Amino acid sequence: MEPQEIREGYLVKKGTLLNSWRAVWVVLSEDGLDYYKKKTDRSPNGMIPLKGATLISPCQDFNKRLLVFKITAEKKQDHFFQASHMEERELWVKDIKRTISCLKDGKRFARKSTRRSIRLPDTVNLAELYALMKDQDDGVKELKLEQDNRVFNHCFTGATVVEWLVSREKARNRPEALMLATGLLNEGFLQPADELSKEGAEGGEQTSFLDQTKALYYFADSGFFCEGYSSDEDVLLKDEFRGNIIKQGCLLKQGHRRKNWKVRKFILRDDPAYMHYCDPSKGDDPLGAVHLRGAVVTAVEYVPDAKKYDIDGNLFEIITSDETHYFLQAATAEERKDWIKAIQAVSKSGK
Repeated sequence: MEPQEIREGYLVKKGTLLNSWRAVWVVLSEDGLDYYKKKTDRSPNGMIPLKGATLISPCQDFNKRLLVFKITAEKKQDHFFQASHMEERELWVKDIKRTISCLKDGKRFARKSTRRSIRLPDTVNLAELYALMKDQDDGVKELKLEQDNRVFNHCFTGATVVEWLVSREKARNRPEALMLATGLLNEGFLQPADELSKEGAEGGEQTSFLDQTKALYYFADSGFFCEGYSSDEDVLLKDEFRGNIIKQGCLLKQGHRRKNWKVRKFILRDDPAYMHYCDPSKGDDPLGAVHLRGAVVTAVEYVPDAKKYDIDGNLFEIITSDETHYFLQAATAEERKDWIKAIQAVSKSGK
């Protein structure tokens, strides 16, 4: 039986021999982690067996690199990976840890079953409940919260979720609301944002949602991000960096001159409407920006001047108000859809 693919996407990896970092396409399966120079490559650059491996996250071996995690193989070889944002790292870490645990216990990888673990009634539709929670007018409000010298954007407390479920009569009492919230967390609709909520989510045999004002969570498809807090009020940011981060992650971008494709980390902001991009292997210093006010974004199946082996589907095009064309490629069809939806919203509402 072929190993099941669990997760795939772009990560930045430190070279095994040289002290260099580069973006690679990573595929996590039930028995190991494969990484490729390009997504279209048929053979991996390297393979990391996860049986007997250990994982450390966050890894603080590199002062200037955040969001790094370390995998140490059974033969004591270290492998360092860097995600493009915090929630991406947490998703990779969670799945890799579970894969290692399954290999140790001789089990097949399986995400936790909410209904079996907490006996959720079959009549409960978590997807519908999640949609109601995200309603702009009557749902759970996303806030900017400061805690432990860090700023958490687009998040909310565990107590807020429980109170909303009770006040909207989705649950009869707090224990019942806590059961629903745990179901939403198990199924991936809600994600833990801070260390306290992560301990609850990963600390025991069963996932625990915390009905506390100190435990922070966020919607899985929100613009959540966390940043260090600075007390220096004299720092002035460029106007184009003032907007809230709506979405971020890695995409393939076609160059304007050489027409070659490179992995770039993109950060989408609103008001003003900008999308900055940088080399994910070299930090967050932007290489360029796309002003999205009045821009048009559409899915495309063909890119002019593109080499045949570069095309692998999931393409989209941004045409700015000054008629500059940007061609981008997402990892999956769902990811392309999400980016297009987010960019369209920002281009209409942002300055």
